[in-house]
Amino acid sequence: MPIRYSPESVVIADTPAGILEWAAHHIEHVGIHQGPRLFAGPGRTATLPCWPRGALEVAAGHGRGAAGRTYDWDRIHRARDHAFGVLAETLTGHPGDANEPAAEKALHREVIDRWSAEPGRTATDAARAFRAAAARAERAHGAQGLLSL
Repeated sequence: MPIRYSPESVVIADTPAGILEWAAHHIEHVGIHQGPRLFAGPGRTATLPCWPRGALEVAAGHGRGAAGRTYDWDRIHRARDHAFGVLAETLTGHPGDANEPAAEKALHREVIDRWSAEPGRTATDAARAFRAAAARAERAHGAQGLLSL
C-alpha cells in the first residue's frame, strides 16, 4: 500500500521509490529554499520550505517520527541513502565513481546540492527530478525481483 503524503504524517516510507515520491509531494507542498544560507536555512522540519536534500531527509523521517511508534531506522536509512544515489544518478545521467561508501554518499549529496543551488531552480523542477528518480528506483526494484525468481 503506497504511503499518502501529509507533512504531519508519522508513517515513514522505507523504500527508495517511496521516499523519493514522498519528497516530491513535500517540496511541492512547502516550496523550495534557495539562498546564501542554503544549508543553515529552513527545511529542517516538515512544514518549512526546504532544499531538495532536506526534502529527502524529511521524507525519510527527519523530524516526523512519533513517540511510541516503532520504526526500522536501519531499513529507512538504507532506503534514504539509496534514494540519494538514484537521485544523483538521475541528475547527472551516470552512476557515481567513488570507491568507498562514505565518499559515494558525500558525492551524491554534493551533486544534489549543486543541482539544487542552480539559479532559478524551482520546487517543480525538484519534484520532477524526484519522480524521475523514483521511477528509476521502482524499475530497478522490479528488475531485482525478476532476477530473484
